[in-house]
Amino acid sequence: MTAGPLRAAIAGIAGPALLAEEAALFRAFPPAGVILFARNIQDPAQLTGLIAALRTVLPATADLMIDQEGGRVARLKPPHWHAHPPAATFGRLFATNPAAALRAAWLTGALIGEDCRTAGFTVAAAPVLDLAVPGAHDVVGDRAFARHPAIVARLGQSLANGLLAAGILPVCKHAPGHGRARADSHLALPRVTGSGLSADIRPFALNALLPWMMTAHIVYDAIDPYRPATLSPTAIETVIRGRIGFQGVLVTDDLAMKALSGPPAGLAIQALNAGCDVALYCSGEFAPTQDLLRTCPALTPAALQRLENGRHAAANQRLTLNPALLNAERERLLVSCPVDLAQLAPRQWDRQATENKKLVPCFPDTANSQSG
Repeated sequence: MTAGPLRAAIAGIAGPALLAEEAALFRAFPPAGVILFARNIQDPAQLTGLIAALRTVLPATADLMIDQEGGRVARLKPPHWHAHPPAATFGRLFATNPAAALRAAWLTGALIGEDCRTAGFTVAAAPVLDLAVPGAHDVVGDRAFARHPAIVARLGQSLANGLLAAGILPVCKHAPGHGRARADSHLALPRVTGSGLSADIRPFALNALLPWMMTAHIVYDAIDPYRPATLSPTAIETVIRGRIGFQGVLVTDDLAMKALSGPPAGLAIQALNAGCDVALYCSGEFAPTQDLLRTCPALTPAALQRLENGRHAAANQRLTLNPALLNAERERLLVSCPVDLAQLAPRQWDRQATENKKLVPCFPDTANSQSG
């Protein structure tokens, strides 16, 4: 039996088994979800047991989240689960064969989604919609699809649609854009100077109808020179909800990252007061997690509605997929990784994206339809 409504937080746990004190905490102060990392995952049998234990103590509507982008950000790994190329692979393919790149990105989203759904997850923290920016910190690097906003938007939409086809909610990140940061927000607080943020924002605006979005722990001088976006009402209300037009579930990046300072519970309150729907705290350390869940308020009615809208989107787009056929098709498409994306003139794709207005994620086009 749980006590009280869902808290506006997603929390990590310590290891590969749910501890008694964690179970008691989640029963008393139920989080909106739990996120798992490599420290929590050993093999399918162990993961099945862990997720069953979590489902025993969590409310039925609580989400189970995983950070599973492909490339170097993967918690479900071979030999038990599929390997996936980094996002930059699709950007390179797009330079010579856009249709193949879009299809390969969709297939990758579907394969990631199938692995996640079969394991028991409901949310995957992908795709990355940050730009690949020369000279920036490589914390994004090959996690970015491309340099040009419209290409990032199209490939990100395709991967997100693949996740939705598998019944998994995608989380596009890190709004309003991490690509130009010259520091790793896991280790320090980046600051983006200058006034020209239109390119950074554009992939998010073109995917504003996706169900979930994640904030960036970055100070943008042009938006709010005093607070990182995660904690900034200006960044959230004026840019993410305003210029980007996002009305779905807004979750923070991990509040344990060193870009932010202060007790996680206090940071969660600041983020929620700034306009985030859900605070994400991933460390798995029991004491600060307990403090955060005890301190966090319940999900607001607006957040509850956004979460419900996301669940409907995933249910409505769910397809019957054949992972073996999807993987074989992807391998055929990715036989070669061609020229540097810098050789592709951006204006052609910018023009096409402008004509298309916002990309609508709810109905995959023929290039992204089900296979097998």
